[in-house]
Amino acid sequence: MKNFDDKVAVVTGAGSGIGRALALDLAGRGAYLAISDVHPAGLAETHALCEQAGARTVSFELDVSDRAAVHRHADAVLAEFGRVNLVINNAGVALGADIVDMTWDDFEWVMNVDFWGVANGTKAFLPALIESGDGHVVNISSVFGLMGIPGQSAYNSAKFAVRGFTEALRQEMKIARHRVGVSCVHPGGIKTNIVANARGMQDLGDRDEVTRRFEQIAMTTPSKAAQVILAGVERNKARILIGPDARGFDLLPRIVGPRYQDLLTPLYRAGRSAQSKMGVGER
Repeated sequence: MKNFDDKVAVVTGAGSGIGRALALDLAGRGAYLAISDVHPAGLAETHALCEQAGARTVSFELDVSDRAAVHRHADAVLAEFGRVNLVINNAGVALGADIVDMTWDDFEWVMNVDFWGVANGTKAFLPALIESGDGHVVNISSVFGLMGIPGQSAYNSAKFAVRGFTEALRQEMKIARHRVGVSCVHPGGIKTNIVANARGMQDLGDRDEVTRRFEQIAMTTPSKAAQVILAGVERNKARILIGPDARGFDLLPRIVGPRYQDLLTPLYRAGRSAQSKMGVGER
């Protein structure tokens, strides 16, 4: 896929953040858009912005963890446009909790959205992408799909699973000689609302303060992330890293292997000790 003009693009989680930025970027490149989100207000805003950019846009309120709903969504998109060329499985949620404290409900919530949502979207649209003769799947993992992070076991589980699923899919498409590109995206810190909407934030202190600190250290804007992702699609890149922090996460395990866990543990321990002294996490 060397350009996006006259292509039908499906973007989940398009109500804000990277999803909205992708939809707007694609709108400016001549794509037809099928955008979805579980939050109707944000979705409506993105829809209006895409139409203002001149793109034919259809919106769907969608919970990507609902497999039957995702398949109905795929049928509706095909009925509307007759084909699909690009699917970006972007919708995601976050949870901050140690394994010993994490509830099963929260664990399943993250897996259902962040992994099964990706799997549902891929499976539902893959036949149409193959049929198009010029298709591409983009699955959003994370830097937490490259390294294990304390307090992020559920998110790690989902994002590592997305990575393995996507890398296997890319090989399967090549083996079968299907004209479907496959890319796995590993964003670093992006200035989105994912932390503000995450579960488990009460253990880190005041939600607004934690969100503010995240925005200070997030290195990349959603619009820049969208540009990097679409450039990666045009080059049919297997792995798309977003931000200098993502390149660090990718490099460290390559250099030291699993020893990164032992090397970083003292840093995390020191960080938690400093938070405790400042009263962060006290309720």
